Amino acid sequence: MEKIPTKQVDSKPKKQVIDLYAKSERIYVRAYKGLYRNLRNIMAWLLLGAYFISPWFSWDDRQAILFDLPARQFHIFGLTFWPQDFALLSGLLILFAFLLFFITVFAGRAWCGYTCFQTVWTYFFMWAEEFAEGSRNDRVKLDKQPMSLTKFRKKLLKHSIWTIISLATAITFVGYFTPIQELIGKFSSFNFGPWESWWLLFFTVATYANSGYMREQVCKHMCPYARFQSVMFDPNTLIISYDEARGEPRGKGSRKTDVDQDLGDCVDCGVCVAVCPVGIDIRDGLQYECISCAACIDGCNEVMEKLGKPKGLVRYATENVLEGSEYHLLRPRFIGYGVAVIAIAVYIGFQLMSRVPIEVDLIRDRQVLFRDLGHGVIENTYHLKVSNKSQQAMVLRVELNGITQYEYIGDQRLAIGPNATVEQMIRLRVHTDMLDAPKTDITFDVKSTSDNSVKMEQESRFLAPAGQVL
Repeated sequence: MEKIPTKQVDSKPKKQVIDLYAKSERIYVRAYKGLYRNLRNIMAWLLLGAYFISPWFSWDDRQAILFDLPARQFHIFGLTFWPQDFALLSGLLILFAFLLFFITVFAGRAWCGYTCFQTVWTYFFMWAEEFAEGSRNDRVKLDKQPMSLTKFRKKLLKHSIWTIISLATAITFVGYFTPIQELIGKFSSFNFGPWESWWLLFFTVATYANSGYMREQVCKHMCPYARFQSVMFDPNTLIISYDEARGEPRGKGSRKTDVDQDLGDCVDCGVCVAVCPVGIDIRDGLQYECISCAACIDGCNEVMEKLGKPKGLVRYATENVLEGSEYHLLRPRFIGYGVAVIAIAVYIGFQLMSRVPIEVDLIRDRQVLFRDLGHGVIENTYHLKVSNKSQQAMVLRVELNGITQYEYIGDQRLAIGPNATVEQMIRLRVHTDMLDAPKTDITFDVKSTSDNSVKMEQESRFLAPAGQVL
């Protein structure tokens, strides 16, 4: 009987030496096609479109989204938020945090792979690089060549596109704080303020460096999400996984001979590494650098399709599924984060719907507690400040509760324009015969003359000398 040769496997583990101070090698990402690449492209273009187009929308004769820091007003379409609405901003940030936790428990670092700004802009810059210098192999050869006219032309084109993207990113960002049409008009005379000049320069350089040069280094060493998101994984979290049972032992071969039949489905082509934007080998297991972009899935599926083998050698899977157990979607942590997201979203929605479009501040005169005008008449002074936080002008009326007979010196009818503030000094005179105690609690009610739901109260006190009040 003919003896069938068998594959010799070295049982002695290989040693790997890692130099922590070694210079990072440049990653040349290979082009590929696939379902997840298309999904990421759709998300990227939606986010880029929303970022670059949103400042150009108008709403009630102003920019739809404008964070007016000098006026301390934040306009988002039909809503205007003031510093007093900071609780809503805090709630929104908490909502985003719990939403990130919810997505992480379900699908790992899907945020990093599909919607992170660093990832989106990095792929944008990689597209420009491929457009200017060609495919992966062309870029590798180009960088090894000495400087020539062709190389200089391609490099100049690449860096010119990078600069245009970076400058457009900076202009758009500053355009959220300074009306973008006004900002664009300043380019004709370069009449920028110091803060505008600083932020334009800072974001241009930061975008150019982060997306053009640092790229995966930001994800590996600067981004905190890589650390705390990995801690939130559990055995039922969907992660990018290599099916070791199906792929090993790996090796190059046709699988047509008996020797090749002993090999797994992995042909050790290295495509999964070549398409990875952070340069890791997913076959070594899940690593903290992995941003769950699924590039290795698309690249491996392309190879499996050409070989006539089933897709999914690298796929989204859970630790339990790879070990032969069942996948459990509903689990305490997943349900808890989901409930928290819904509860916070409902609370913020309720606060927005019940939000009163006026802000009232009332301060007593701190220098003089009261003035004795003689004949039993006592005067107290108050500083009233009313802000209209809506987009429409309104007429408000100030009413006083807690005292039956009084003389109100000031405007009780206030006409306030949209996003405007009215301040006035109010003098309140009361005869001591109308007072039961030296200190009387009173309430200033500020109400809209046309909408009964628009009202706000401010509590204060009316003070009088103790010797004149019976």
